[in-house]
Amino acid sequence: MINNLLDFYMKSHPVTLGVLAFLSLYMIMVNWIFFYRYFRIKSWLSTEEKSLESLLLGASQLSENAYLSYFLKSATTMNKDLFEMAYLSATKEATKGMTFLSIVASTSPFIGLFGTVVSILDTFTHIGKTTGGMSIIASGIADALIATAAGILVAVFAYTFHQLLKRKSYETINYIKMQGEALLSNTEA
Repeated sequence: MINNLLDFYMKSHPVTLGVLAFLSLYMIMVNWIFFYRYFRIKSWLSTEEKSLESLLLGASQLSENAYLSYFLKSATTMNKDLFEMAYLSATKEATKGMTFLSIVASTSPFIGLFGTVVSILDTFTHIGKTTGGMSIIASGIADALIATAAGILVAVFAYTFHQLLKRKSYETINYIKMQGEALLSNTEA
């Protein structure tokens, strides 16, 4: 196994190795953003669920930890504009990091493809200098395709994580919106 990795490292073009290193960095960042944001949003969602449930069961005010409670502390009156501002603020907070995941999902296959193309060009350059024919071509192309596979793998994780966070964010924002509507309906009644 270690000999195969060393052999790959020695045969690969520096650009391909750079692409693989860059994609590794992408993968680390994608995982860090996902797990950090996922558990944070999950905790936030739980708080908002409990707050909405208490409102629907007859509580006259929000839970102290609810997102809207921070806006209501400084407000003199409750109105639709205040809740709209809180809703937009919550949307901004809930969707942090998702742009990066989207960018990684769309660019990493192309970055991997770039490494593959450079490695294939390098393989074809070496064909005239050595003997061995098809075995050299097959070996070079097989090594080159690792960059494309790495790019696709990173894209799959980034896209999946983006969709999971998008759903959790949507749920959290909707709970906040429902709390605002419940509070407004309580003050109008």
